[in-house]
Order: sequence, then C-alpha cells, then structure tokens
Amino acid sequence: MPTTEGADYAARLKRLSSARWKQILDVQRPYRWNLARLDLGTTLDVGCGIGRNLRSLPSGSMGVDHNAASIALARQSGLAAMTTEEFAADPPPERSFRSLLFAYVLEHMTPATAREVVAAYLPYATERVVVICPQERGYASDATHVTFLDAAGIGEILADVGVRVERAYSFPFPRLMGRAFTYNETVVLGRISPAEHV
Repeated sequence: MPTTEGADYAARLKRLSSARWKQILDVQRPYRWNLARLDLGTTLDVGCGIGRNLRSLPSGSMGVDHNAASIALARQSGLAAMTTEEFAADPPPERSFRSLLFAYVLEHMTPATAREVVAAYLPYATERVVVICPQERGYASDATHVTFLDAAGIGEILADVGVRVERAYSFPFPRLMGRAFTYNETVVLGRISPAEHV
C-alpha cells in the first residue's frame, strides 16, 4: 500500500504544487485567503508536507512532518520545519503556539491514530485546532488516504481529545460539490479547553 513516508511522496507533492497551470491561475489564492481569515496566529502546522500552508502562516509558525524529504524541501524554501523525530528530541516549550493546524493529514490514518496524533500536539497550543480534510472526490484522488472524514467524523476525533468544535464548513464550494470537485474541503475549527493545560 502506498505511504506518505518516502521521497517519492515528497516529489509527488512538489510536482502537484508546481504544475504550470496552477501557477498561472494562482489556484492557491482562495485557500491562502481562507487560512488568513481564520486568524490563527503563530501555528504549529502538523503534517506540513513541503510547506504549502506554512508559507501563508504568520511569522513564528513552524511545521512538523514525518517525511524527511518533505521537510528538506520545506527548509530549502526557507521555512521553519522539523521532522517528527527532531521535534520529539528537541520540542519547543509547551504552549508555544496559538493554534494547531492539521491540513490534509488525518485522512491518512485511522481515527484511533488520528486521536493519538492530535492529543500528542495539543500541549503546544493555547487556543485553536483547525482540521482540514478532502471531501469525496479529493479523498479518492490519493491512494495513501486511509479514512474518509466528514465534519462529524472530525468532530468526534476532536471531542475525544477534549477539543470543542466551534464551527464546520465546506470550502470553497457547498458540500455537495465535494463529490465532483477534487479540491473541495471540509474545515473544522476547534477550541482548546483550558483544562487541557492544567
């Protein structure tokens, strides 16, 4: 089964993001706008890949990913990024970030693993958790996807680790478009309970 761990996956991300038509049309503009309007502040971008979202996050944000080749590409672009091993060996102080971002990450694992991953990074943020997952067409476009997660599924994962869901929505088009448009996504915004930091 294909995985997200090797250099081939990092090369795929680079190839997809650098497609000429995507550059000409600036297809990432609405997604950058959507991320900016969430006002996340300094963010730990978990599963940052080659840094697509990290580029749009405020100064002081950091990316972490288990794919060393992806992290190397992110660093080549001047982004602050660490492998999961580096992060575990020398983590930043707890509560260093305002928000956690899991964009196109949790669908690559089982719900049980997703809960473990979100819980592991919760101590490093003070306020927000944002999860973004592809809808049906996008989910089917990547053989490394493991679990389809709609807003309810994401909400269950967050609730299980003590994060309160504040809002869920479909972007950039209504939810029905997720069956036809590869890049329609589900966005879930959560609030970290103060109890998580006791």
